[in-house]
Amino acid sequence: MMGVLNVTPDSFSDGGNFLTPERALAQARAMIAEGADIIDIGAESTRPYGAQPVSAEQELQRLRPILTELVSLGVPVSIDSMKPAVAAYALDAGAVIANDVWGLQREPGMAALLAARNLPVVVMHNRDRVDPALDIMTDIAGFFARSLEIAAKAGIRSGNIVLDPGIGFGKTPEQSMTALARLSELGVFGLPLLVGASRKRFISSVTPSEPHQRLGGSIAAHLVAARGGARIIRTHDVSDTLQALRVAAAIEDRR
Repeated sequence: MMGVLNVTPDSFSDGGNFLTPERALAQARAMIAEGADIIDIGAESTRPYGAQPVSAEQELQRLRPILTELVSLGVPVSIDSMKPAVAAYALDAGAVIANDVWGLQREPGMAALLAARNLPVVVMHNRDRVDPALDIMTDIAGFFARSLEIAAKAGIRSGNIVLDPGIGFGKTPEQSMTALARLSELGVFGLPLLVGASRKRFISSVTPSEPHQRLGGSIAAHLVAARGGARIIRTHDVSDTLQALRVAAAIEDRR
């Protein structure tokens, strides 16, 4: 269970809620108490619509007041950044996972950095633009093949790689739902799968809602993802999601 901690003013769901170190740490402690196994901290919004790019220095300014104390809470910390300089700083400060929303394909130097650190990396599928006519599963598979080639050339061990289909990124709502429905097809890569469908826009395409009103849809998507083979669930709502997954697993055990 990966808990989302955004120290950004403009993330789509909780932007601005955890800008101060005190509030961010309180949220991290709350998620850990609820059962989070990993805290994924991000200092740049990567929402698909309207996000403003920030410099590496801006990301670092948001991370410096909190990261060391966050690491000291005793739960593995993942750094959600596509920038090698930011990832390097976070890993030096004690983060143990890198979460790259561009799957090692956007920033030169990211793959070499992570190979040298010998730490886990989340490789997420992404696209610069949405193409409704696209066969999204073919596109995801091709993207992952390229990312794995980059990783292998850099020297990243396959055992350090987790794949994320990037629900809501570069996809129509229909394509996001297709990726969830057909998640098991990605098992062909033989690597762990991470899914983060929490509060995503595709939920509103089924049942109109604002991000904070999408708990039920998020849980439904994550239950489908778990049945499709996801081993890591990335969520804003740790306690409710964990309860749903545990109850579903308990019921499945009785089949």
